Amino acid sequence: MSTELASRAAARGYGRVTLGGVLRSEMIRFFSLNSTRILVLVSIAVYIGIAAIGVWGVGSFMSSSPELGQIPGTESMGTADFAVETMASGLMFSQLILGVLGVLLFSGEFTTGSAVSTFLASPQRLRVLTAKIILITALTAVVQLVSTLAAYLVCRPLAENYSMTLDLGGEAFQRVLWYGALAVVMASLIGLALGLLLRNSAGGITSLVALFFVLPMIAQILMAVTDWFKDYARFMPDQLGLSLALPLSYPSTLETWQQLVGVAGWIVLPLLLAGILLKSRDIK
Repeated sequence: MSTELASRAAARGYGRVTLGGVLRSEMIRFFSLNSTRILVLVSIAVYIGIAAIGVWGVGSFMSSSPELGQIPGTESMGTADFAVETMASGLMFSQLILGVLGVLLFSGEFTTGSAVSTFLASPQRLRVLTAKIILITALTAVVQLVSTLAAYLVCRPLAENYSMTLDLGGEAFQRVLWYGALAVVMASLIGLALGLLLRNSAGGITSLVALFFVLPMIAQILMAVTDWFKDYARFMPDQLGLSLALPLSYPSTLETWQQLVGVAGWIVLPLLLAGILLKSRDIK
């Protein structure tokens, strides 16, 4: 009798683990964590705060300097592109904060030991990885889009007060909106891969900070004393993401399609390596 009931349940699909089911359980668990809510709120607040301070500071400087265009290095400050990029000057912090969220999505399970129960419930490890990739991609993209739009609403009255142009439909704003979200998604997926590769939250976060903050500072020093390193520095993840969204502040000699290929490489290769090791290594 029990065999017959089990056969009927299997025929109807009961008890079958699907990608949708794994994704749903990952969402429930992830959003139940205080760290998730805190990091999302901090990311939005920091982005809006830096945007407002930046627009106010630049606007005040422009209003107190009537001969702005004659000061070396200030020729572009009156343009719409500069105003938009000033509003988006907190993008690198969004990369860091939401990149940490990506690290914690996987490393937290190994730290607490819950990875064992996760893979017992869903033995196909790559399905779990796929669900986490979908979750962190959707979450960080939405958070960054919301941050950018909220920053626009906060900064537009400030910009108008100082005769600065923030055009929601303009090319510069659309570039910040969509490429900025792409830059943040890239950082979060690299963080996810680091969390899976290192299986340690502290190590993953430290590696992420080194990749997006420490390494660029070292690169600046090397580029100041050598010429050959400039060819390599333009392919660093922070440079690729920021130069797409903020080309005035982070100029690049690469074409847009080359930058997009570079971003894709920084997303795919770490995740590919993480997936291979996930399949081969012991969960414990």
